[in-house]
Amino acid sequence: MNATASTPELAAALRDHFARVILPIWRGPGFNTTLGLPYEAVAADGRTPLPVTRYRAMACARQLFVFALAGEMEHAQRLFESLIHIFQDSRHGGWFYSVDAEGAPLDTTKDLYTHAFVVFACAEYGARSGNRDALDIVHRASSLIEDRFAADDGLLHAALRADFSASGDMPLQNPLMHLTEAWLAARSATKDAAFDSALAKLGAAIARAFVHQPTGCIAELPVGSADNRLEPGHQFEWYWLVQQAGDVLDGSGLREALGRAFVFAHRRGVDSATGGVHAALDEAGGVKDSTQRIWAQTEYLRALAVHQDADVRAVLPQQIARFQPRFLNAQGWVECMTLEGEVSRADMPSTTPYHLATAYGALPSV
Repeated sequence: MNATASTPELAAALRDHFARVILPIWRGPGFNTTLGLPYEAVAADGRTPLPVTRYRAMACARQLFVFALAGEMEHAQRLFESLIHIFQDSRHGGWFYSVDAEGAPLDTTKDLYTHAFVVFACAEYGARSGNRDALDIVHRASSLIEDRFAADDGLLHAALRADFSASGDMPLQNPLMHLTEAWLAARSATKDAAFDSALAKLGAAIARAFVHQPTGCIAELPVGSADNRLEPGHQFEWYWLVQQAGDVLDGSGLREALGRAFVFAHRRGVDSATGGVHAALDEAGGVKDSTQRIWAQTEYLRALAVHQDADVRAVLPQQIARFQPRFLNAQGWVECMTLEGEVSRADMPSTTPYHLATAYGALPSV
C-alpha cells in the first residue's frame, strides 16, 4: 500500500481486500451450510474451519450485519433464519448464548452483549432488506432488554440465567456500549422516538457509573472496582458512537468526556514505533496489556476518520498505511500481535469482519 496515496485511495484498497478476501471466506469455507451458521473461526490459511465446540448467537448476528451491509441479501437471509430458528428460546424468551456442534442449546445464559447484537444486526438487515420480521425483532428484543435486564440506577445486567433470574454479574461497559450502538441503529432503521428516550437514559447511567474522571475514559468495570482497566480501543469506539449520536446523548456529558478520552488513548494507548493500539492501560495510563488486537486498530481508524480536529484527521492516511501491512494479508488478517510483531493469535474469528466492515464504512470514499 502506497503511503503517499490519498486517504480515499488507501481506504479503497482496504475495501477491495475485504470484498476479495474476507467475504469469500465467510460465504465459503467459514460457513456451515448444513446448519446455516458461520464457524467460530478458521485457521490462518483462510480455508480450514477450526474444530467445532460451539456456535454463538452473537457471531451469527455479526455475520448477518456484515452481509446485509455488503448487500448480499441471500446469504444475510440465511443467517437471519438461523438466528431465529436456532438461537431463540421458545420457553423463556430471548436468545441463547450458544448451541453445540449439532445446533442444540449449549450455554443458555441470557447475555446482554448477545441481545444487543441481535437488535443491531436485525436493524441493519431489516432496513436494507425491508424484512418486517427483522424490524419487529428490533422492537421486541429492545423491550425485552429494558424489562428483563434492568438493574439499579438505570444500568443493565451483563448476564442473567436462562429464565432471566439474577446470576450475580455486575453491569459491564462492553455490553452497554454495544447496546448503545444497537439502539442507534434501531433509531435509524425504525425512526421510533422511543429509542431517543432509551438512549438518553442509558447514556446518563453509563456516565454516572463508568466515566473515569481523571481521563474521561469509560472504564471496563464500574468506577471504583478493583483491578479496573481502560481499553484504548473502546475509547476510540465510544468516540465514534457519540459522534454518530447527534444530540441524543448531549445531556449525559459523554461527548465531553470522550473528547478527553480520545486524547488520553491517542497519547498513552498507541505505540509510537508501530502505530499499534495497546489492549489495555491501567488507571494511571501505564500499559497493562500491550497485545495489539485487530479490532482496536480498526476502531482507531474509525475515530480518526470522524474526529472534529483536522490535524487529528490528517493522521489517518499514515495510520492506514501502517495498519494494512501489519494486520492484513492474502489469506485474511492477523487477529492478535505482540508489540514485537509476533503473531499471538493465528486463527481468524467469525466475529472480526464486523469490526473491519464498520471501520471501512467510516473511511472517506472521495
